[in-house]
Amino acid sequence: MAKRIVITGCSSGIGRALATELSARGHWVIATARRPQTLADLDVAERLALDITDEESVQAAAAAAGDVDVLVNNAGVSIWGAVEGPGQDEVQRIFETNVFGMLRTLRAFLPGMRAHRGGDIFQVSSTVAKRSSALVGHYAATKAALDAYSEALRIELAPFDIRVCIVVLGAVASDFGHNRRDIVTPG
Repeated sequence: MAKRIVITGCSSGIGRALATELSARGHWVIATARRPQTLADLDVAERLALDITDEESVQAAAAAAGDVDVLVNNAGVSIWGAVEGPGQDEVQRIFETNVFGMLRTLRAFLPGMRAHRGGDIFQVSSTVAKRSSALVGHYAATKAALDAYSEALRIELAPFDIRVCIVVLGAVASDFGHNRRDIVTPG
């Protein structure tokens, strides 16, 4: 049965590939991106502007998308550098996108899923959430927070027949690294 699926972060990488694949399999895919012009050539049912760091943008996209069967929280950013390297504004930016953006998106789409008593949420995480490494500490911390929220959500949403799945990815050939901010540590 075809599902109505919204995917965040479809301008490149995993989100774009997932949107293409799910659309080819006959699902009604709603691809979203901060810069909607990056979606122009994507063969999907709908394309929406969605900046998960902006509450108004999230609410507008949720209203335009309507009720969905599946939400894929994929949008994310990264910092490449030592933990001490970036300023507070850079650290807040990565948490604003990878953690608080995910929460905003959930809050916008969950009421429809609850009303229909069913749905699936896929939270795109990373292996570094379980075992961080040098130069990816901030990214790892955001993905660990996403995992912790997702584990709680799985229990909280079960009575509504809403399933939550953490998708743990390792290194993937994509353009994600091109969107990464490299921070040089003084010294």
